[in-house]
Amino acid sequence: MRDDTKALVSVIVPIYNVEKYLDQCLDSIEAQTHRNIEVLCINDGSTDGSRDIICAHAKKDPRVRLVDKKNGGYGEGCNMGLDLAKGEWVSVIEPDDWIEPGMYEDMLSFAASFDEVIDIVKTPWTDICDWNDPKKQRPRASTMTGHVKTSERPFTIAEETALIEMHPSIWSAIYRRDFLNEKNVRFIPFPGAGWADNPFLIETMCQASAIVYLDKPYYNYRCDLPGSTKNHKTDDAVTRPFDRWIDMMGVIARLGITDERILKAHYLRGFNYTFGAINDDGWDNPLVKEGAYRVFSMMRPELVAQIDNLAPHRKKFFYDVMGLPVPKFSRAPWRRHLLEQVGGTVRREGPVALVHKVKRALIPEERSRA
Repeated sequence: MRDDTKALVSVIVPIYNVEKYLDQCLDSIEAQTHRNIEVLCINDGSTDGSRDIICAHAKKDPRVRLVDKKNGGYGEGCNMGLDLAKGEWVSVIEPDDWIEPGMYEDMLSFAASFDEVIDIVKTPWTDICDWNDPKKQRPRASTMTGHVKTSERPFTIAEETALIEMHPSIWSAIYRRDFLNEKNVRFIPFPGAGWADNPFLIETMCQASAIVYLDKPYYNYRCDLPGSTKNHKTDDAVTRPFDRWIDMMGVIARLGITDERILKAHYLRGFNYTFGAINDDGWDNPLVKEGAYRVFSMMRPELVAQIDNLAPHRKKFFYDVMGLPVPKFSRAPWRRHLLEQVGGTVRREGPVALVHKVKRALIPEERSRA
């Protein structure tokens, strides 16, 4: 057993024009029952009242530090925080979200319960739905909640690939700083938000020797509002899911990863991103067609057929896009996957959502032919 319970946690908050939510975010960090924290507020050239809010918090709490920089995007801000961090552990909190008071205390205590040196402590999160309307706002358990069991021993990502199949959610984890530095893990400094969390997820999860998972949510995430991702206005926004998936594939190649469990998990994300783009911007959009082909071209066809939790119509779509004959594959693993999801769907979203998902599984609304 290691004594991580008193460790300093460096909390990095990359901030750009979030004055409406910043007080709630910083209040929740300052209210942590684990008091030994430093809060690095990276002000990425905000033009609203965000800087004044940071200053007010720094004035009343010496653990809060304002770091000003020119606007350079989420990844660049996080990297500045990583370079400045002094804690044994690092946390990244997005400035429009908030966390529960016991998050760091519980995560550190969990890490300390193992004899091994832990690289990452991962937890699920809570989706905050309809957050733009106080009357409709409601919490919903994330897809990860209950899907992965609380660890009895440390593991590597090949043993629990669900952690790289779902939302990147890099913020519902803490990372040992020495591990990040030893592996030279940093964010790619894409402009703006840029989905810089995607490659960071692969960099961390695929290089960690000891991951532990605590199945208790502490992080409250304001998820996308219904319709907010429809009909993107710029080419970059349309192609971003494909570009980031390919960036992640590049990390996998650079790290020399050949484990088929990891590859299939990443392929599954590729399908989710592809069908998300089709839903948002339409298959008739040439950028979507090109992006799907770029992603699918990096997948091994024989492995696609073996992904148990990939819907059969999505597999067929892959082979159609690639101009390949559709092989025979059993639907039994997919049916088992659906049955396993029943309890979680009812708990998270209720019986109406379950009926809708069963209908979609039996009669897919998604395009199934290229």
